[in-house]
Amino acid sequence: MAIRKIRVDDDPILRKKSRPVEVFDDRLFQLLDDMKDTLAKADGIGLAAPQIGVLRRVVIIDMGDGCMELINPEILETKGEQMEDEACLSLPHKAGKTLRPMAVKVRAQNRNGNWVLYEGSELKARCFCHEIDHLDGKLYTDALAPGEQVYRVEE
Repeated sequence: MAIRKIRVDDDPILRKKSRPVEVFDDRLFQLLDDMKDTLAKADGIGLAAPQIGVLRRVVIIDMGDGCMELINPEILETKGEQMEDEACLSLPHKAGKTLRPMAVKVRAQNRNGNWVLYEGSELKARCFCHEIDHLDGKLYTDALAPGEQVYRVEE
């Protein structure tokens, strides 16, 4: 397992669309394990493969209750809306209020290729949306609430 470099700011890979995962093998398992290590070192709650320079539809989320591995994720359903502060490991020292669904239902494959359903509300819903957006070349700054701007956050 290894710590990978997190791509930041204007790195063009952050704006590219990721390709689906078609092969579930040791290479994918290594990517997932490296992403877990990288996320833990960065002290974040979510990481998408493009953030470490890999254009594959792979996301991990760890909100303290175990790491979820989402491969080829898709949002099936959304409910309500919320406007909350959001930040990103790829945009260090910045944050902004985004407009996101209050609850989401997500379908994704696990590392064995089996389809799994996930549901999340509030922070978990924001995290699902945020990380899946990365797979389509979008950043949280694209989901800012009307009239909101990115602001600087002190360490």
